[in-house]
Amino acid sequence: MSDSGNQSCLMGAEDTLSFLVCVFRALEDWAGLGQVEDYLSVLEYLLWVFTPLAIVFILPFLIVILLYLSILFLHVYKRKNQLREAYCNNLWDGARKTLATLWDGHGAIWHGYEIHGMEKIPDKGPALIVYYHGAIPIDYYYFLASVIIQKGRTCHSVADHFLFKIPGFKLLCEVFSVIHGPQEECVRALKNGHLLGISPGGVREALFSDETYPLLWGKRRGFAQVAIDSQVPVIPMFTQNLREGFRSLGNLRFYRWVYERFRFPAAPVYGGFPVKFRTFLGDPIPYDPNVNAAELAEKVQQAVQSLIDQHQQIPGNILRALLERFHSKVKDH
Repeated sequence: MSDSGNQSCLMGAEDTLSFLVCVFRALEDWAGLGQVEDYLSVLEYLLWVFTPLAIVFILPFLIVILLYLSILFLHVYKRKNQLREAYCNNLWDGARKTLATLWDGHGAIWHGYEIHGMEKIPDKGPALIVYYHGAIPIDYYYFLASVIIQKGRTCHSVADHFLFKIPGFKLLCEVFSVIHGPQEECVRALKNGHLLGISPGGVREALFSDETYPLLWGKRRGFAQVAIDSQVPVIPMFTQNLREGFRSLGNLRFYRWVYERFRFPAAPVYGGFPVKFRTFLGDPIPYDPNVNAAELAEKVQQAVQSLIDQHQQIPGNILRALLERFHSKVKDH
């Protein structure tokens, strides 16, 4: 190629390069990329200023977490002999007692959990425990843990069908004897001498009840018929401040429509506040062959409502429930 041709190519490449440089600078001016270095410089300065402050606040928080983990470890260590014996007898008994110990420790640390009336749970033989259902029934988990630890018994439980559809929950349900609730299966469990826990309000009560603690049982009588067919006593149960620990947005129209239309509990739950939890067990309602299912259901509902009236200030208040962590005595309201 001639020198003139090479010069023409070089001039064309220079023009193209100049054009690209102009375009890049135009884009830089338009997007403000020229200020990126300034932004990075300011960000670096802010990090330099606030990093010590973050360390000052984060480190104490981590220390608190470590302290609580240490307390939880001590709860487990305190029961090490019981756990060793449980594992020697049966693998699943050991696993149940280990998880019960962890839940018991969590309840004691985070909610100062107390249970009143445990002597009303029989050491042997069947009974039906009927309880108020919170947005998240964490109090019931603590109750199950207490029954395992204090009574050496596993309380069977009735859960909504939705629970069995959650991936990974099948083994948990099997180990802790959770059933989906056909009356025949409930009667079989009770006639085999087991304890059985059930919440007539179920998911509806969890989603749509609120800090005024209404019982949303509707006309449900199946639990009463189970008690009659099994000829067992019914023990009412309620946990103080349960709605202050966790609350649901289920009363918003959209979430209520989703549940009524699809039976899907889509309502968000918020909370996890370390409020005071006290579980109260009422006097057992004995089997009476002269009482039908409707009458027994009404009697049980009145018993649970009586526990709410006696032990819960209405409407519930989160701040008040937090302050109750510092009260050493049970107060009737």
